[in-house]
Amino acid sequence: MRNSFMQSASRFWAVLLGTVALSLAAAYIHLTNGEFDMTVMEVVRTLLRINPVPEHDLVIFEFRLPRIAIAALVGIGLGIAGAVIQGVTRNGLAEPGILGINAGAGAAIVFFMFVFKGEVISQGLGSIMAMPLFGLIGGIGAAVLIYAFAYQNGRLDPQRLVLVGIAIGTGLGALTLFIALKMNPNDFEMAVVWLTGSIWNANWVYFASMLPWFVLCIPFIIRGIRVLDLLQLEENSAKGLGVSVEKERGLLLLGSVGLVSACVSVSGSIAFIGLLSPHIAKRLVGLSHKHALPVSGAIGMLLVIGSDFIAKTVFSPAELPVGIVISIVGVPYFVYLLLKAKG
Repeated sequence: MRNSFMQSASRFWAVLLGTVALSLAAAYIHLTNGEFDMTVMEVVRTLLRINPVPEHDLVIFEFRLPRIAIAALVGIGLGIAGAVIQGVTRNGLAEPGILGINAGAGAAIVFFMFVFKGEVISQGLGSIMAMPLFGLIGGIGAAVLIYAFAYQNGRLDPQRLVLVGIAIGTGLGALTLFIALKMNPNDFEMAVVWLTGSIWNANWVYFASMLPWFVLCIPFIIRGIRVLDLLQLEENSAKGLGVSVEKERGLLLLGSVGLVSACVSVSGSIAFIGLLSPHIAKRLVGLSHKHALPVSGAIGMLLVIGSDFIAKTVFSPAELPVGIVISIVGVPYFVYLLLKAKG
């Protein structure tokens, strides 16, 4: 048993460190390649402030580094949130986008953008910080609706949860489009690009707006890792072990909604990261959330950084929204999971 535990721990660290190394490699490629290619030495000299060149400073510090940093945070947040939501619902098809949480946060943030008339940046850091708060309100509202309609006979029905989530997500998507159509043409264009999932307009202010939510929500989720494992048991068994099932589900869901809202506020609705990352993580390191949660976050980081680089370069000088690139992989995988669950 001890040998099995040691093998599991060593496998976890190997996978985690390997995924982080791949993410750093993807970040390096992202940093040095694009419309303005840079050599390794130019990047090193710029980062170490050795004979800095204004053009290099602009490309690295104003465009590429904030974009990579936000892609990393978005991937980590959506990966962890997806693993938590799948654990809370005991449903491998559950994911922030599929369950309508992205749609709820997105609708609230588009309303925020409509109110501020596209002048969020000019309003200062306070307004930027308010975007995730609006997203949190919208995400919690969507989660409450989904929970209310998915509850049947005093328990949460996982299959009903997915169906209700899709229905509510579709309704909120229609509401979002209605609000967007009321915008002026410039703001509408910005909202549409944002809704498809894009981080091309990344900056350090957006990065700063995400950090407080990660600092609050991730420790909150880590506190419930053991509970997540117990929630995989039958509900009566979990209660017999002293778990306040509904309370813990609500708290864990609140933490994951906070992460999703922070991510949606800066990147728009990037779907399928919360679906793909936990499945890959559990295949690599097992079902224990102690191992699956951090690996899921690391895989999400790798997926978003890599997909954003592809989105930036494949049709250069034009750019694809990163959400489209991820969906090209995510949609077939979701269909595969549906067929597998049906079988």
